[in-house]
Amino acid sequence: MSWSGWGDLAKARELPEEIRKLLHDLLGVRAPAAPPASLESVRLPPVALPAPLLAALAGVAGPAHVLTSHEARVRHTRGKSTPDLLRMRAGDGSDAPDAVVLPGSHEEVEALLRLCSDERIAVVPFGGGTSVVGGLAAARAGFAGVIALDLGRLDRLRSVDAESMVAEFEPGVRAPEAERLLAGHGLTLGHFPQSYEYATLGGFAAARSSGQASAGYGRFDDMVVGLTLATPSGTLELGRAPKSAAGPDLRQLVLGSEGAFGVITSLRLRVRRVPAERRYEGWRFGSFAAGSAAVRALAQEGPLPVVLRLSDETETMIGLARPDTIGSGGSGCLLIAGYEGTGSPEGREGGSAADVLARMGGEPLGAAPGEAWEHGRFSAPYLRDSLLAAGATVETLETAGFWANLPRLYDAVRLALLGALGAPLVMCHISHVYETGASLYFTVVTPQDADPLAQWERAKSAVNAAIVAAGGTITHHHGVGRDHREAYAAELGPVGAGILEAVKARLDPAGILNPGVLIPQQSAGGI
Repeated sequence: MSWSGWGDLAKARELPEEIRKLLHDLLGVRAPAAPPASLESVRLPPVALPAPLLAALAGVAGPAHVLTSHEARVRHTRGKSTPDLLRMRAGDGSDAPDAVVLPGSHEEVEALLRLCSDERIAVVPFGGGTSVVGGLAAARAGFAGVIALDLGRLDRLRSVDAESMVAEFEPGVRAPEAERLLAGHGLTLGHFPQSYEYATLGGFAAARSSGQASAGYGRFDDMVVGLTLATPSGTLELGRAPKSAAGPDLRQLVLGSEGAFGVITSLRLRVRRVPAERRYEGWRFGSFAAGSAAVRALAQEGPLPVVLRLSDETETMIGLARPDTIGSGGSGCLLIAGYEGTGSPEGREGGSAADVLARMGGEPLGAAPGEAWEHGRFSAPYLRDSLLAAGATVETLETAGFWANLPRLYDAVRLALLGALGAPLVMCHISHVYETGASLYFTVVTPQDADPLAQWERAKSAVNAAIVAAGGTITHHHGVGRDHREAYAAELGPVGAGILEAVKARLDPAGILNPGVLIPQQSAGGI
């Protein structure tokens, strides 16, 4: 992956001149005054860990698996949010770990956590490095140093139970490799988030990821039937059966814990048969409200397509629903529906979603918009890189709420962004739906000012407050990280925050695991 952007550099592309002109004329975007830093020129702090501690780490993982090179440290600095990328493009590597350690087994992970707990070394579990909420920048205060615990060597498919439809993976397996390994058994996870090309299965679990086919396959946490967690206090084995009445389900305590409670070293995941066919189509609705009503009807009455995504008027006009055809959008609101199974729209859904969409006022557009979306479904992060290079600040944020509250939540976020940024381009889509509600996923484009980091921090703070005030959740699938921690504290309340602190104290008494991430800091005024 690119160290200062997203994905494969061979897939990077320049913005067409007409798009550059549109950005200039519509928003006043101008090219940055300074070129981006090179990898070699990124400024890193000196390695804080003394030689004896580095040698102790090497004694567990092996000398070849403890890296302190400039490049290794840069590539494990922060995640892939727009602020993360702006800092890297400016040559700021101040959050770099002192070393990158690659364990090769659960036993090595556990031994490393015990060592780091004893020596007060902060540990940042690192999968694909795709966090967009500040989830990979540890607080250093009070620690001897920071290591990135790269799980890339834990990359095996351990077993497939075709009778139970369960596969066991190690956490460092990247999503495309998981699909390739399962395809050999005629199986699939069906989990395709926008981070699909680079994210790992362990990262999906740690952040409660939700994929583009969530309407049919569920979120990633719905797929986890069991897991193994290494902690400084010992090992936690969870998931003896699909469901249990034996007390609270502690799997749910680990899912979404973002590396703050322990390191996932094994995942037992529900799998399904590879469908005979996947196909996508487009529909047009006159307004976002009309399209939302149709989406709600499918979610509550069925049949529910595997993929269901509705863009608002602005996202449809710009064409962001199909990033590879940006600038060639249409009017109204574009809905993308995806089906699996046989050659008919009924397929696995067991009925005709088309009948419902037509009854709710939708205009069928055929397969072309759906195929364009499928072709560009993982392209948006590459487009963001191109827009950043052109001088625009581009970022995404998301929330979720109940259907009755969704219009209020939609308006609150838009008004917060307009108030903080002046006249940005604000786009939104619904992409994860439930009987009782849905998520809202916003994309914001605005000209970079003299301090784009402070510019976005003001906007993000305003949006976080607006989401809390409007009764939404601070995140549907991006996670809490550092960026959402204070708003998460407000959402939880003091009792909920205290429960998390108690769990943290029991599993990680020295507080070495991803310090500063997820856990509300009541003593620091987080609530």
